[in-house]
Order: sequence, then C-alpha cells, then structure tokens
Amino acid sequence: MKTLVLGAGVIGTMTAYYLAKRGHEVEVVERHTDVAQEASFANGGIVHASEVMPWSQPGMPRNILKWFGKEGAPVLVRSGAIPRMWRWGFDFLRNCTEERFRANTLANLRLALLSQRSFKEIRDEIGLDYDLNTEGCLKIYTSAESLDGAARLSESMREFGMSFDVLDRAGCVRAEPALRSTADTLAGGILFPGDELGDSYKFTKGVAQHCERLGVRFHTGTTVRRLERSGCDITGASTDGSRLTADRYVAALGSHTPLLLRSLGIRVPIYPVKGVSITMPAAGWNDPLRMPVIDEGRLFGLAPLGDRVRAAGSAEVAGYDATPDHTRCQAIIDNVISVFPGFANCYDPATAKFWAGLRPVTPSGTPKLGHTPFRNLFINAGHCHQGWTLSCGSGRVVADIVDGRAPEIDLTGLTLNRPH
Repeated sequence: MKTLVLGAGVIGTMTAYYLAKRGHEVEVVERHTDVAQEASFANGGIVHASEVMPWSQPGMPRNILKWFGKEGAPVLVRSGAIPRMWRWGFDFLRNCTEERFRANTLANLRLALLSQRSFKEIRDEIGLDYDLNTEGCLKIYTSAESLDGAARLSESMREFGMSFDVLDRAGCVRAEPALRSTADTLAGGILFPGDELGDSYKFTKGVAQHCERLGVRFHTGTTVRRLERSGCDITGASTDGSRLTADRYVAALGSHTPLLLRSLGIRVPIYPVKGVSITMPAAGWNDPLRMPVIDEGRLFGLAPLGDRVRAAGSAEVAGYDATPDHTRCQAIIDNVISVFPGFANCYDPATAKFWAGLRPVTPSGTPKLGHTPFRNLFINAGHCHQGWTLSCGSGRVVADIVDGRAPEIDLTGLTLNRPH
C-alpha cells in the first residue's frame, strides 16, 4: 500500500512515521526545502494536556470586541480579514457555549493524553535530542477568581486523565524560583506535572531522518498544485514539476489545507491565526527558568529550550500574512519582563530571533482527522494552537484510519464531518 502525505510539518511527519511503521510505502511532499518550516518551526514548545481548551469558549466573543483595534492585545482581528471569514466566525460563535466548550475540550484531552504517551514511546525507540524538559508546566494567575475558575475546570477533567496540583503563591515560587521577585503579584498557580517541553523543529527533523531510514521518501521543495480525481477517488497529485500517484493520500498542510481541498468541493473550516515567538540565548539570566510558565492573565508562555529561552503568544487574524509584527512581539516581551525581570538581562533585540507562524484554527478548536468525502483521501489538519501537543496522537490515529484499523480513542468531535 502506497500513501502520499501532503505536508512535512510535525503533523505530516508523524503521520508518515506511523504509516511507515504499519508497513506502508510512504512518500511525503513539502513545498519548503526542509521539514517543519511553518507553524512547527518555532512554536511555544510545550506539549501540554493542560492547554487543550479551545479558544471558542464562553466570554471570548466579548474579549475579542474589547480588544478590537488594539495592536498590543492578546487577540487581534484585523478588519480586512472579517469579510473573508464570516461563515467561520459564525461557527466560532456557536461553539462558545458552555456545553460545546466542554465537549470540545474533552475531545482534545483524549487526543492530547494519547499524544503524550506516544511522545514517550517514540523517544524510547529513536532516542532523539530535542531539548526535552520533563519538569512539567506551571500556569500562574494574578487573581483569586481566575485561579479558582481554572482549578474548577481542571478538576472537571481529572476523571478523564488530567493531572494537576493547585499551588498557593509560595508553592509557585518553590516550583519555579524565577518567580521570586514578583511573587506578591500572584494569587497562585496550577502545576501540570505530566506536561513536557521540547523543540518542535529538532524533534520533527529527527523523526524525518528516522523515517528515511524506514524507507520514507521526502519530496522537499515541491508544491502540490492540485489533486486529480475520478469519481470518489483521488488519482494523483500534480506538483510544480511532476505528477505523484499513490493508493491513498493524506492532507496535512496546516492552514493551507482548505486552499488545496476546496477545488474538490470539500469545505475544511480552518482559518489561519498568526502567533509569534521570540527566541534568544539564555546566557545573562542568572536565575533562569527551570520549567515552562504560562501567564493566563497576560497570555504569554515562557520556556527554557536547552541553552535558549523562548517567549511566545499572541493571536492575530490577518489572513495568510506570516510576518512577525514588531508591536505585538514587543507587547509579549514587556509582559514577560513584568513577571520575570531577569529576562531583560538576556533579551537583546539585535540577537533575538523573531518568528511568526500561522496556526490552523477551526471554529470548534478541535482538529479534523480521518475520512473525507473521497474514498482514498484523508485529513490531518486544524490543530489550532495545539499542533505540537497533538502531533504524535494525531499521526497515530490517522495512520490507523488509513490502514483500516480502529483508532485507540473515541473520535467524537475530531472528524471533518462533525454535525454542528
């Protein structure tokens, strides 16, 4: 059985890995000259079941309106993008109810827990070096109300596998001593011991090299222009220099997935949402982080990646523009310094690496996995801000479906044709 995977981000690469392990002949097509060059390249780095909550949640529409037009806001919708996303926006609003938010969160949690287990299995098999940090992840809160609300939400997921500990101010400092100087601004935090940290690009590159040893062929620097069809089957993929054929095809193109599949009459409800990160050497910070920290009030994440430190956050709806916005990057940096003053000692605009990636966001906040209306075409896309977290689990699930096996988890809420 030959399978052609479209896209070599972490999602496509993990799909190729699991298909190869199941005995498929696998080829991967990627428009960039290397793997993991878009949303997988310099994301926040945290593999966290603690962050499976969709952006489509109660209160978010009000916040978006409050932040509208404010360049430094955590979420910014550009007015020029609105006419092109009205249908997506309507579906987003419909998913902001308590009932749908909970259902979508639990769907993501099932996949995230499978993914976390899969990361460990892959490390044991391949032995990758990708700046792994297994200290967990700490979320901090500046108000008792927000901390209590987050604790209640986490408690509601405990029976489904969520592991966490609620910490007071002193507990936060014990877990992360770098918070000592600003501890009096905190109400407390939640520690998620099962969360991990790692460099997504290094991981994807290592897995891709292992895939090549398994016989997977990567066509890098090759753009798929269209998929050819005959009845309910895909018969080939036309690229800018050749025609590739297979028995089965998997679309794993992130935010570009709907652009390719719409010519087949398939509506994929994915819209690109830009996130940014700033990466710099950790040298100069005398009391650096020991674990990743997410500030739920200021909406940023800060993570130690080997000898580097990375700040990430922001959500900007601006179409397919992937240019880092200086104002939005500076807003993250200012927020980080307000919590971690020592960060200023390692931040240098001249040496910091500014990056932006387009998250493939669905209205439900859940990815689209598995079958499409075409018999031999499958999808693995729409992972929102959780692509790195959900990558191994998604590749595993979709490989099972392509191979005709039953997935290991309940896929309710995780398929393309989910009714609204």
